[in-house]
Amino acid sequence: MFSLERRVEQSKLWLALSPLLAIVLTILSGIIIFSVLDKDPWLSLYTFFIQPLTTGFGFTELIVKATPLILIGAGLSIGFKANVWNIGAEGQFTMGAIAGGGTALFLSNQESLLVLPAVLVMGIIGGALWGMIPAFLKTKYNANEILTSLMLSYVALLMLSYLVHGPWRDPGGYNFPESEIFSDSAMLPVLLQGTRLNLGTIFALLSVLITYLLLSRTVLGYQFKVAGLAPLAARYAGFNGSKLIWLSMIISGGLAGLAGIAEVSGTIGQLLPSVSPGYGFTAIIVAFLGRLNPIGVLFAGLILALTYIGGENAQIEIGLPAAVTGLFQGIILFYLLACDVLARYRLRYKPFLKASSRE
Repeated sequence: MFSLERRVEQSKLWLALSPLLAIVLTILSGIIIFSVLDKDPWLSLYTFFIQPLTTGFGFTELIVKATPLILIGAGLSIGFKANVWNIGAEGQFTMGAIAGGGTALFLSNQESLLVLPAVLVMGIIGGALWGMIPAFLKTKYNANEILTSLMLSYVALLMLSYLVHGPWRDPGGYNFPESEIFSDSAMLPVLLQGTRLNLGTIFALLSVLITYLLLSRTVLGYQFKVAGLAPLAARYAGFNGSKLIWLSMIISGGLAGLAGIAEVSGTIGQLLPSVSPGYGFTAIIVAFLGRLNPIGVLFAGLILALTYIGGENAQIEIGLPAAVTGLFQGIILFYLLACDVLARYRLRYKPFLKASSRE
């Protein structure tokens, strides 16, 4: 029988290296998976991880895909630091797209410079309000925020589907479930002509900087850390646990909402039944792979974005199934958690003791 025993002294080196080890193990697992699928493993790895970065357009697409992951992951890292498990970033992303996109549709006839700021602010508010619901249920009724935030994600997705199939459907869209194209005044400026790289990337970099300063240079950031590492000590020190729950859900929800409206007003240009390939859930992996550090989240976002670009490229070039993207993301998370567990615990074998026979 095997059991886990907490290590007396945990290796900081192994804890720091576990994300890199998880990535290496994922690549090795990829070789096995590609071989089982009867594909050349080396060509498949090149197509999946290297080829998308060999062109300038591919590199800009990587940044476009990484932008929402970084925005959401930076917000989630704050809550996770305080043991507030916001698993519903996908719903907050969607509500940000709904609130900001609805504002863009309402102001479609306006050409003012204030349209874009209004769209972005409404997107942030939409995501923050959706994050406040689990915070209220947690602080008022002690409802598990994992379940409430996750279930609200599906409510948001169904709400978006209703809107684009019903009241917000484009009358001139040949009955397709999509909204009207946003006006130019509601679209994020493109940073590099000929690509989809837009102002949302700047927002992502600013979110990393601001969350880093918040966690490392402010009293509030210190409270988030203490609440996560030693909840009893935080309570004894007089830290307001309810306040930290509310703030973490508002911040993470607001950043997810900003990611949602940046996606629809910067990349898509309209509301569709699905505006996300699962960014909200993938950003959870980004937060953990980045060690809940905003700087780490930046690099983790690029790595996970590569799975999206590489998965699409592998489907076209070598005919791999679409599920390979989610498969690699799941494998990374599995190995990351496994490495963390083995860095903190020691695996012990304890033989079964046979009961002594009665005389």
